[in-house]
Amino acid sequence: MVDIMQRIFRRKFFRDIFNKLIGKEKKLKIGFYGHPNSGKTTLANRMTEDWTGKSLGLISEIPHETRKVCRQERVTLTYDGVELDFDIIDTPGIATKIDYKNFLEYGLSEEDAKERAKEATKGIIEAIKWLDDVTGVLLVVDSTKDPLTQANITIIGNLEARNIPFVVVANKVDLPDSNTGKILSVFPQHKVVGISALKGENVDELYQTMVERFN
Repeated sequence: MVDIMQRIFRRKFFRDIFNKLIGKEKKLKIGFYGHPNSGKTTLANRMTEDWTGKSLGLISEIPHETRKVCRQERVTLTYDGVELDFDIIDTPGIATKIDYKNFLEYGLSEEDAKERAKEATKGIIEAIKWLDDVTGVLLVVDSTKDPLTQANITIIGNLEARNIPFVVVANKVDLPDSNTGKILSVFPQHKVVGISALKGENVDELYQTMVERFN
């Protein structure tokens, strides 16, 4: 899976450079990236509920609930008198390895687990391809877990190479074992905002950061 990701990233990188050279303009599209169950869809739902009055996607304790890219167009975020108009692109969770056996622990049948693993793999490839189109990224990180993973490093490396602005969102600060300090120490050169997408804690700071970073 790592080799597949690297090959796709290289192709997308050179295509992105070409698009910039010919002056191809892009509509503002904010991609939500991160590990499975980091809270991407919970955050996307929080944002769409705040600014459009409706949810975007389903959430579940089972990893890879989101296996296809979900898009909400024309979201208008207003903060301190400044408006940010954008599309939300909620992508499937990025993982370097998917084993159908992991899904058996959640009560899925072997057939359903294998199908979910197959769909999740396709979803990861689709998410990577979307880096051609996003103009900004919220990298959602579970603040209760180690952020120094191959998936996070690969995503950030490609965002930096493409000059795509991004914000590291340290999610789940409402949990007792949250450690935003660890995320700050791992990514000291990047903007990190600690939030609880589930409880809505500190989302105003995230909105302010988005206005400043993506406008």
